[in-house]
Amino acid sequence: LSLNGNTAPYMLYAYARICGIVRRATGQEEGTPVVWPEPAGRIVVSDDTERQLIRNLVKLPDVLGEVEADLFPNRLCDYLFETSQLFNKFYEKCSVNNAETPELRASRLSLCAVTASTIRLLMGILGIPVVE
Repeated sequence: LSLNGNTAPYMLYAYARICGIVRRATGQEEGTPVVWPEPAGRIVVSDDTERQLIRNLVKLPDVLGEVEADLFPNRLCDYLFETSQLFNKFYEKCSVNNAETPELRASRLSLCAVTASTIRLLMGILGIPVVE
């Protein structure tokens, strides 16, 4: 199994990474189901990687509509891979748990939660269970 490229393990790794970030940020123990934080009051964009991730995440309804209309399930896989890549770029560039302000930290945690939700939904549609 490859953790690189457009593979299920790559997407699962992105999801597991997000779960780890949220656990550390909220003081949750490893091995327990993740309790997702409340959404931030507002999203603060301080880096272009955040902007790119947000732009990708808001495409989800359109992607699902295209898949339904055109019957091209591979479009889900492409979107899932793109989402995972953009999350990894965001994570490399933007500290979540050590963000400069509490508002920025809450905003980045919300981006993590929405990304995880998107990955979980699409993996479920594809019949692949996620691992926290």
